[in-house]
Parts: sequence; C-alpha cells; structure tokens
Amino acid sequence: MSRRRLIGAGLAAVATGLLARDAVAPHRTPASMATAPPPGLRPPPAKPSPSPSPSPSLAPLSRPVYTLKEFRQVVPGPDFPPDAVALTIDDGPHPAWTPEVLRLLDRYHVPATFCLIGNQILGHEAVARSVVAAGHHVANHTWSHPAQLSTMAPEHVQQELDRAQEKIHDATGHTPTIFRAPGGTCSPAVFGAAAKRGMIPVNWDRDPRDWTKPGTSAITNKLLAATAGDILLCHDGGGDRSQTCAALRTVIPALQARGLQFVLLGAQP
Repeated sequence: MSRRRLIGAGLAAVATGLLARDAVAPHRTPASMATAPPPGLRPPPAKPSPSPSPSPSLAPLSRPVYTLKEFRQVVPGPDFPPDAVALTIDDGPHPAWTPEVLRLLDRYHVPATFCLIGNQILGHEAVARSVVAAGHHVANHTWSHPAQLSTMAPEHVQQELDRAQEKIHDATGHTPTIFRAPGGTCSPAVFGAAAKRGMIPVNWDRDPRDWTKPGTSAITNKLLAATAGDILLCHDGGGDRSQTCAALRTVIPALQARGLQFVLLGAQP
C-alpha cells in the first residue's frame, strides 16, 4: 500500500473513533459556556433596594404624643403658634377620597399630615406622590393596619413598620418621621420599632370616629369642638368617606373663622 493510502486510512480510523465516542458519551458543555447568557440577553443589574429609613434612631417613648404641646416637647423646633391645630388624615391613599380631600385642603390652603398604609399604596403610587406634591406631610401607618399591633411579637411589629416605611419612601421619595398606630394602641415593642426608624408615635385628642360613618352632623360637631393645640383625626381611606369630606367643608372654614390656623407636624425629610 502506498504512503498516501496509509495516511488516508489512518485519518478515516480516527474520524470513525471520534464519531463512535460521541454516539455513546453524553454531550458536555464547558461550565464557562453553560453559565454565560447569549449576547444581547444578559440580565440587567439588580435594582438596589431603597433605604428603609435614613433617619437616625431615637430613644423610645413610653407614651404617644397627643397634642401640639407634647409634640414640641419631644421634637425640637420653634413653638407652634398659640392658635394652631393640626389635621391628620388616616388610612389612605385612596384613589377617590384622597384626591377629594386634597382638593378641599387646597381650596382653604390647609396643610395636613397623611398617615399612609403601606399596602394601600400598591397600585396607587401616583396618589401617594400627589400628597407630597401638594405640600403635605406623610406618616407611617403600618403596612397592613393590624388592629392587634400592640400584642404582636416585636419582630412582626418591626416588619409592619419597616415594610410601610420602605414603600412610602419608594413611592414618594420621603421617609416618615411620624408613626401612627392603628387605633392609637401602642406597646413597648411598638415604641421600640418606631424609635429604631427615627419616628415619633403621634395620636390625637379630637376623634370624630368618622370611620364609623356616624353622619355628617356628628363628625362636624366633634371637630368644631377643637381648640388651640389640638391634633384632629379624620380618614380618607377604609371605605366611603363622603361624610368626612362633607364635614370638613364646614369645619375647616369655621375653625379658620375662629382664628385657628392649621399647621404641619414636624419637618418632612
């Protein structure tokens, strides 16, 4: 056999051996190729999570704040005017009632503090942003508004506050420095969780219980009893708030006519 035929026969044998190996051995891709995505399909870098709260921690309180005088005792700042009252609005944002309340406040040039529930912001982020865009303040009213917050384990309390804090910050760009407990009920765990996130627990001393829908007249009469230094409570979420809005249309100009002025609680960070 010639030298050329010998070389050709050898190459054919090698090729036959390689084909036989591939027929019986599973195909293995090098690890570097298996983990690399195709060009143009590389996943984007993970979005960093927003800071739960840039506010420094505080010393826990032993009771909530109920009046403007008490608020200034724990939050440094200039004295409130002697004829001041503060309006707080709970349980929003709501796609219908929050804008209605905002229009009413704008009409009378009244600032307010909106205590937002974290899971109510879901799908209503634009409404939450409209609150701060109008110059109002936002407060933390927990993630899911658990009525039993004061009896919950400390770690669960912290989760309620932290999730709401993160969502409010993510939606509005502002981090609350005020905390409003559902029903105003607190515990050492609640005080500790709020302080850890730099928040002051604030309650109220004028509550018309408008969330029970007692009638526009009942809500109006309760709020008209307000005096200088009071913190007023109303709601823009949790159901039909038409009675609340109707009452505020009477109450706000009436209190202003008596010489009371509405103020914000604290400074928006």
